[in-house]
Amino acid sequence: MATAGDYEAPARRQERATAVTDGNGNAVFAWPAGAFAAPPVVTVAIQGPAAFRSHSITANTAASTTVNVLAAAGVTLLGIGVLAAGSPAAGVTVHAHAVAP
Repeated sequence: MATAGDYEAPARRQERATAVTDGNGNAVFAWPAGAFAAPPVVTVAIQGPAAFRSHSITANTAASTTVNVLAAAGVTLLGIGVLAAGSPAAGVTVHAHAVAP
């Protein structure tokens, strides 16, 4: 800490984790006990084969975060490319970065 009268806020708690989705497309991240007093701010990245994937955080507490990943195949209908309905994506690697609010 500087002695010139400057105030530097203490660093916020950060956690990083990697998980693989199960058969339902869910990846669950269990944060260390006491890491967060409130649900953290979570950012998510998906790593997998080249295809359209979407993700959403379906549950977020101070103890754990659940991310659901869906995959959709591209379909050509009357010469127009559209995405088919999403289905659970199993075996996709999900990276999460959580920061205390």
